[in-house]
Amino acid sequence: MTHRCGWAGSTEVYVDYHDNEWGMPTTDPHRLFEKICLEGFQSGLSWLTILNKRPRFREVFSEFDFEIVAGYQERDVERLLDDAGIVRHRGKIEATINNARRACEMVEQEGSLVEWVWQWALPEPLKPQSEVPAKTDRSAALAKELKRRGWKFFGPTTAYAFMQSEGLVNDHDHNCLAFAPSENARQKMLKGRQLRPDEAQ
Repeated sequence: MTHRCGWAGSTEVYVDYHDNEWGMPTTDPHRLFEKICLEGFQSGLSWLTILNKRPRFREVFSEFDFEIVAGYQERDVERLLDDAGIVRHRGKIEATINNARRACEMVEQEGSLVEWVWQWALPEPLKPQSEVPAKTDRSAALAKELKRRGWKFFGPTTAYAFMQSEGLVNDHDHNCLAFAPSENARQKMLKGRQLRPDEAQ
């Protein structure tokens, strides 16, 4: 019998996302930036709402090309607030534009958004646990560092959800069909990388 994580079987949309995306790393900085932004938009809502709206989010936010989004002005904020196909929350929209500018700064300072983010990964999957945490010390440290750099709408809980989706941590059930593919992809990304010290976990 095929086994998936308990949350994954409620809809076809969730099954597809769970099997093919959740916990799978990306080397595309725009897709990574999208994950950060959509986790912020999800705050207070169901993830299914975000997945259903994701095609429109991509369309109106220039495929989350942060170099383009960084140039958005107040007229773009108003345009987005009028679009029923996304989550119309001024604070989250303005945070996305702000964070696009911060992402550009990070590329200038660090060389790569993907490389910087992946130093926050855990080297090994977590041990099996009865309940997946909503946040960890490491996600709190990541959120604190991004806040220091001027990012918004990215607290410890949002940071941990992002870490899960990007594969910085593998929170698939250990007997889930997606656990091994996720872990294999993670280990390829981790190979040769210098990670943040354990104290940041």
